Amino acid sequence: MAPSEKLLRRLAAVNPTTAFIVALVLLLAGLFLPGIVGAALLVLLAAAAAGLTFTTWPVQAPATRVIRVLLLTALLVVALAKAL
Repeated sequence: MAPSEKLLRRLAAVNPTTAFIVALVLLLAGLFLPGIVGAALLVLLAAAAAGLTFTTWPVQAPATRVIRVLLLTALLVVALAKAL
């Protein structure tokens, strides 16, 4: 079994509610914590979301791909604004 396949199997086993709560906590902490600390959390969240987005890229509809890329871009813009 390839390492990427093992990773995908582990991700598939994650409880969706837990994943949502962890992402929400990271987002809120990133937005409310000051300066570079908040920006770092937002970049961490964006990196995880980007990894998941591009891992599932082949099975997504074109409209879903556009929305995900726009949301990732918005998250990175907020993180950059927070860092400055």
